[in-house]
Amino acid sequence: MKDLLLIGIGPGDPRQVTYEAVDALRSASVFFVLDKGSDKDELLHLRKAILQRYRPEGGYRLVQVADPLRDGQAQDYLAAVQDWHRRRAVLYAQLLEQEIGDGEIGAFLLWGEPTLYDSTLRILDLVRDRGLALRLQVIPGISSVQALAARHQVALNRVGEPLTVLAGRRLAGQGDIDNVVVMLDGRCAFAEVNDPALMIYWGAYLGTEDEVLIAGPLVSVKAQILEVRERARARKGWIMDTYLLRREL
Repeated sequence: MKDLLLIGIGPGDPRQVTYEAVDALRSASVFFVLDKGSDKDELLHLRKAILQRYRPEGGYRLVQVADPLRDGQAQDYLAAVQDWHRRRAVLYAQLLEQEIGDGEIGAFLLWGEPTLYDSTLRILDLVRDRGLALRLQVIPGISSVQALAARHQVALNRVGEPLTVLAGRRLAGQGDIDNVVVMLDGRCAFAEVNDPALMIYWGAYLGTEDEVLIAGPLVSVKAQILEVRERARARKGWIMDTYLLRREL
């Protein structure tokens, strides 16, 4: 039986790590970090900064491995993601079996909230299917959705209305948009929406020193968002952004 923690660390600001997460950080023996390539080195450094802040005394091991790449050009998105998850599951099973010794506790530091747009829980189901017994604990974190709303000082829900959270690739088929949070929109689907009644509340690198916020009528500010977004992505080599689309009442 392997003991494993999935620790939500928020969208980037070490001050948004919860007390529960700090307790979990201090109990772990080995931390697993996926290296996503040189263009995303900053994500690795941010994780290390959180460990240095809350575990300055050391006393843990850091296991860093290359993350299997997903085929971003595949025509069948679902099949590509499932293949990626299977390859990750093989890697995770090897890491957990080899690196967590008797009496030790392993941990993954996960951006935002482990149960919202993160694949680790699904991958660990595949690890269990391979025969590895896990005793798992999930520590919730501040999500980019919460951080976005707080930065723009808006309530996510409105009275009597649902809130929809979806990936950017699903926005085009959403139909009428009233109150929608969009994540993982690498293709900027909002740029194809031309409803003059929609407001957008957009944020990138939430919780970090490079945080960028733009809000206003969608048709008026989407060109600005596209320009700022492309400039930031070119400068840093990566971008994490989230936005809320809301119909004015």
